[in-house]
Amino acid sequence: MKKININRSTLFAAILFLAAGILIGWLIKPGHDHQAEAANTSQEQTAAAIWTCSMDPQVRQSEPGKCPLCGMDLIPLEPDTEAGKPLALKMSPTAMQLANVQTATVGYGMPTRELRLNGKVQPDERRVYSQVSHLEGRVEQLLVNFTGEPVRQGQKLGTLYSPTLVTAQEELLAAKQIQDMQPALFRAAREKLKNWKLSDSQIDNILAAGKVQERFPILADVSGLVMAKKVNLGDYLMRGMPLYDIADLSRVWVLFDVYESDMPWVKVGSTINFEIQALPGQTFTGKVSFIDPVIDPVTRVATARVEMVNPGGRLKPEMFAGGTIKTKLSGQKESIVAPKSAVLWTGERSVVYVKNTTVQGVQFSMREVTLGPLVGDGYVVKSGLKPGEEIAVSGAFSIDAAAQLAGKPSMMAPQGSGRSPANTPDVSSSKAMKAAVQKLFDRYFPLKDALVSGNFGEAKSRAAQLKKVLEQTPMTIFEGAAHQPWMNSSNASKTALNKISKAGDLEAARSAFKPLSEQMVALARTFGPFETTIFVQHCPMADDNIGANWLSLDKAIRNPYFGDKMLKCGSVTETIR
Repeated sequence: MKKININRSTLFAAILFLAAGILIGWLIKPGHDHQAEAANTSQEQTAAAIWTCSMDPQVRQSEPGKCPLCGMDLIPLEPDTEAGKPLALKMSPTAMQLANVQTATVGYGMPTRELRLNGKVQPDERRVYSQVSHLEGRVEQLLVNFTGEPVRQGQKLGTLYSPTLVTAQEELLAAKQIQDMQPALFRAAREKLKNWKLSDSQIDNILAAGKVQERFPILADVSGLVMAKKVNLGDYLMRGMPLYDIADLSRVWVLFDVYESDMPWVKVGSTINFEIQALPGQTFTGKVSFIDPVIDPVTRVATARVEMVNPGGRLKPEMFAGGTIKTKLSGQKESIVAPKSAVLWTGERSVVYVKNTTVQGVQFSMREVTLGPLVGDGYVVKSGLKPGEEIAVSGAFSIDAAAQLAGKPSMMAPQGSGRSPANTPDVSSSKAMKAAVQKLFDRYFPLKDALVSGNFGEAKSRAAQLKKVLEQTPMTIFEGAAHQPWMNSSNASKTALNKISKAGDLEAARSAFKPLSEQMVALARTFGPFETTIFVQHCPMADDNIGANWLSLDKAIRNPYFGDKMLKCGSVTETIR
């Protein structure tokens, strides 16, 4: 074997090179691990990214793609930086400015409301009289010939020829001749003429003349203005027949209309300041002396009466009056009052957005509140807010829209909408579901139109048809995650349709139409979109100013809750394309 000779210097150099390599590798190892960790973190963040749909924010996916509901491209959802408050929505100052968000601090106050009322001047019913004929006969002369002419008590209105009165005068003159022998007969003949409203002086004139008078004057029983003329020259009158309607306008009534929702604010004794359109610049003050105990079934108003002295007849019947009344709600103590613009309505719930300022920035949290009566530009808050809390009074809808996109609790999704696609009904893949829901809509829209036109009988008939279709829809069509939403809406819809079918009048049917519409809106959102565009419309004045929704195929507003009274009251709040 050949022996290999290794130089000591060469061996030393190799050992030194190996040691250097180990040292360099040890020095660069931490940096390498850091880069690998950063790469792993980036991959985890990419894998954990959530993708959502701008039109259907309830959709959540872990990777990009198409929305299973509307087919739009999914967009990445911004990560929730408020780990400590996952239900709060963070907004930057720029976002608040663009959304025109303004806030105010709530506190205690005495609920006082300034109520505006409309009314008319009317005659005092206690001072309206019928001038009747006290005799039977033919009208020979009329001295008061037109409506509006003033008359005084005792004034001669015309003359009358009465055959009956001629006979009675002959009896009186005959009885006078035997007065000494038959005084009772004379008194009876005299009283007979007095019962026909002849005065003692007129009877004495007949006796003094000693002959029968053929024509007798018709004298006014009261003073006032002629409101209606009911007799013409030559008419033959029966005893008790009305000649004129006469009203004493020295005192008049001003009758103001009070709607049902305003009844708690108007009491007997309340002071009303009002103006008359025909008398600009003049302000009148009066007190409510009487309120009708019954509400008009057609106009849904009661009448509040103010009695006024009317010197010179300035206040004329049928003049329009506009009044204001400032009053405190009886039985109320100091309460929290929230502006109307701060409250969002959805079905039976009302919510506000409360502002919280932290070191991380400004946050808004949805808060459900219980409201009392409307007081001016705000509502009494019975529960849900505390004095000193700051709420959004402008831009609340923008905050709610941002909360929906972020999957936070919002007025339509109180628990948040952070649901995965697995929990979202894939209605786009089931034609049977869409067809079943479409049949309901085909009966719902004619029912809505019947309520718009005020056709009570047609509305009940359409409700019966919709109920029949609903009951005939098989539950087996709605499988998986779609089953529970269908069951919830169908059961509630049947209850509302039963109320419409049993309604005694149009108002009761319209009241039951609200919960039915809420369920139809829920079905449209869950199982849409459909072949035609459906508009969700909202009237804030329906249900005593609580508000109510309904569906329509037309963007134009035709209000089913008020009909012709407020046909165009409402707005489009959502479009289901």
